[in-house]
Amino acid sequence: MHSMQTVPDIAWGKRSRVVLDVGCGVASFGGFLFDRDVLTMSFAPKDEHEAQVQFALERGIPGISAVMGTKRLPYPGKVFDIVHCARCRVPWHIEGGKLLLELNRLLRPGGFFVWSATPIYQKIGEDVAIWNAMSELTKAICWELVSVSKDTVNGVGIAIYKKPTTNECYEKRSKQEPPMCPETDDPNAAWNVPLQACMHKVPIESLERGSQWPEQWPARLEKPPYWLLSSQVGVYGKSAPEDFTADYEHWKRVVSKSYLNGLGIDWSSVRNVMDMRSVYGGFAAALKDINVWVLNVVSVDSADTLPIIYERGLFGIYHDWCESFNTYPRTYDLLHADHLFSKVKKRCNLVAVVAEVDRILRPEGKLIVRDNVETINELESLVKSMQWEVRMTYSKDKEGLLCVQKSMWRPNQLEDIKYALA
Repeated sequence: MHSMQTVPDIAWGKRSRVVLDVGCGVASFGGFLFDRDVLTMSFAPKDEHEAQVQFALERGIPGISAVMGTKRLPYPGKVFDIVHCARCRVPWHIEGGKLLLELNRLLRPGGFFVWSATPIYQKIGEDVAIWNAMSELTKAICWELVSVSKDTVNGVGIAIYKKPTTNECYEKRSKQEPPMCPETDDPNAAWNVPLQACMHKVPIESLERGSQWPEQWPARLEKPPYWLLSSQVGVYGKSAPEDFTADYEHWKRVVSKSYLNGLGIDWSSVRNVMDMRSVYGGFAAALKDINVWVLNVVSVDSADTLPIIYERGLFGIYHDWCESFNTYPRTYDLLHADHLFSKVKKRCNLVAVVAEVDRILRPEGKLIVRDNVETINELESLVKSMQWEVRMTYSKDKEGLLCVQKSMWRPNQLEDIKYALA
């Protein structure tokens, strides 16, 4: 880690807050940073490394299983302050460099790519070839090599690259290889979008997202992003910045008045939290002073607010709750669903979604649901059929709140679960 000090611009926990860790091993890097106010989204491929995701989550470090292959990762463009990859044997340079170009899509302009791998310091033929290919590719995509160093303790080499903040270098390239993406290509489209080996321009208009760096953490959490314009209508119908602020006030109130002590949850035993239907990340923001992390899930069939969540120094992922979620089973301590189930049941089978919640939540984990009374009643009978313990249920004016705890119970016969698959 000492080499990180060689680039003071990184400023962990201030300038650099949200990190993507590729092929993360057991996520020690993420653990090291968590204590420094940095959120790390670790992911490991769905092949022989899936257990690493379980390991990370067991340690209380964020992790998902994902594949760097043929499709974009489920994040918008220009959201990670830093992308890190240690000992990750990812063939960055093949197929026109499309995997490295995917990292380029995800990295903020002015953000860093921190790469520590054998090609940086070993002089074996294969490693030298990879280093040369990587040097060529990073030059072609205009990343500046900021520093190359060798860790004095374990002799590992670390190369740090910086993504440009202007389009000057792109235009000056003698060969337009890799090419720029067509104007019609949306860099934020990320749900089932095939990978292409191309680059998007850096936004330079002052009100475009990505044209300037967010405020330092924690100031960036509270303020509506500079690119959220009052001419835009927010998700709840007010102007976007007002909507953002009202949402934050609402969640601060709910969390302090009811969640932190009114539900009988021992928060010191909670670390891995998922907000199953996040809008502006207000729920996660309201929890910032407790030692938890919140994965904000933005539904693919709702407004695309995920960039706002990242701008605040929080993190999240796109997902469709009619499909299964890419995580190891029994790894979350608490799930929060605000008006999710009533929306989902119009599109797919509620029982299947509840079965997925059961899969994700660890025994004795909690589920907090806010929804209309009809949905709350339906959910209550479903979770009771799984022998979950209803900790609290409350309703007023057709709106309800439900807090339940998953039990250790499992059906003893296959007969009982046939209906769940019907």
